[in-house]
Amino acid sequence: MDTYFQYDEIAIEYLKKRDKRLAEVIEKIGKVKRPVITDLFTALIHSIVGQQISTKAHQTVWARMQNELGEITPLIMHDLPLDDLQRFGITFKKATYIKSVAQKIIANELDINALHTMSDEEVCAKLSELDGVGAWTAEMLMLHSMQRPNILSYGDLAILRGLRMVHHHRTIDKARFERYRKRYAPYGSVASIYLWAVSGGAIEEMKDYGIQKTKIKSGK
Repeated sequence: MDTYFQYDEIAIEYLKKRDKRLAEVIEKIGKVKRPVITDLFTALIHSIVGQQISTKAHQTVWARMQNELGEITPLIMHDLPLDDLQRFGITFKKATYIKSVAQKIIANELDINALHTMSDEEVCAKLSELDGVGAWTAEMLMLHSMQRPNILSYGDLAILRGLRMVHHHRTIDKARFERYRKRYAPYGSVASIYLWAVSGGAIEEMKDYGIQKTKIKSGK
């Protein structure tokens, strides 16, 4: 049974009051079903796989892994040879990152379930101690697995693209992004879900006003 990010009308009404253009987007798109992966390890590997590749490529690689392996567990990832992991379409670096995370969990060097007790900032700090994991990967885990309510990632190019499309900006620098982050708080995750939808073409007439266009969606 599929699980989706849970949000309510309180969040929707808040965002609509805070941003008229986003309100128009919400009205046109309606309820968005954003899939979540409830198992933290599986979700973390999913985020690592998705680093610096397009959404389509991410989906393709992930489907291959699920179809062949069934489950994505620390033991399976630990025991899988690097070459076999790379054959799914994963780079050597990503494969080593995945193996490293699995090893740390098996060796009890990382209690991944303890992340649930931490603040957003603490989760980012803890996960950034891992090889190949940075702020974006931690933020995607918090949104797509932990369902934290206020995640709006500056490292996610699709979110930046969505902001450009909604607000007709040519660029989104850090200062401008911070203004939107504060505007959407404490429901940044719901705003992210709608910005992803816009970036993915949910409203055909909306275009990207950005100077540089890219299909890559995210960083580390």
